[in-house]
Amino acid sequence: MVDDDLNSTYITLDGFVELHKYKYLYFLVIFTVYILIICCNCTIVCLIVIHRNLHEPMYIFIAALLLNSVLYSTNIYPKLLADFLSDKQIISYSACLCQAFIYYTLVFAEFLLLAAMSYDRYVSICKPLQYPTMMGKKTITILLILSWLVPACGLSLSGAFNATVKLCAFTLKGIFCNNSIYKIQCVISGAQFVYSAAVFLGIALFPTFFILFTYTRILIISYRSSKTVRRKAAQTCLPHLLVLISFSCFVTYDVVIVRLESDFPKTARLIMTLQVIVYHPLFNPIIYGLKMKEISKHIKSLLFRVQSHL
Repeated sequence: MVDDDLNSTYITLDGFVELHKYKYLYFLVIFTVYILIICCNCTIVCLIVIHRNLHEPMYIFIAALLLNSVLYSTNIYPKLLADFLSDKQIISYSACLCQAFIYYTLVFAEFLLLAAMSYDRYVSICKPLQYPTMMGKKTITILLILSWLVPACGLSLSGAFNATVKLCAFTLKGIFCNNSIYKIQCVISGAQFVYSAAVFLGIALFPTFFILFTYTRILIISYRSSKTVRRKAAQTCLPHLLVLISFSCFVTYDVVIVRLESDFPKTARLIMTLQVIVYHPLFNPIIYGLKMKEISKHIKSLLFRVQSHL
């Protein structure tokens, strides 16, 4: 719909199921999950910042990954919580484009951060003597900056193009703005499609192949090495692989299922979307908190101190 007074185009978010009946339950559950996401991720980030023995490249990348999860959730949850309590679930088209831009910037940043982490593990295990030189502060800083800058730059042109296209519908089959935004556009040009595909290949698939390549090399070298090297590889690489697998599954849903022309059941779409925004941001801190020995040790120490003061 178009508001002539404000000269703005508004989009209706039509992905909710029986919101009028369960809006307070939705609000309570999602608010609780959002608080858990903030607390769990920020706790581990703070532990990494505070403890000097965690000031290593691997833990710095983990902190960046968890911070990315906080930003990812904050881009979605506040608007979602407001929609639960509103009579109308609407968003301006410009705000929708902004949310989608931030969403995919952070999604692709996750792939690049995981790729940086796999490179760090590859150098650490396969080239231990060169590790201090190859993974210095300057290298880490460049990798971190590029992880967020490259997706932002790659998506800027696509965002600018989407801002000028004509809309033929004003109802979005979702609870926030993502790939489904293309469904309400009148025409998707060939150039736009090719560019979007190129961005996806360059910022998602290529890092994934790079991650698989580095972990294959680590696996081969670890198999040929001592039991200590194999244990180190398993302890540090397994959490990264688990995160990559889970995240790739949800991104596959977002990219493929959301853009299918078939009428995907509304309830199933809502359940899958909620898993995308709930499961992964909570999965990261749990995996790294439990599987990374040093982080787990500091968490146990923190919990012991809290318990002793109660």
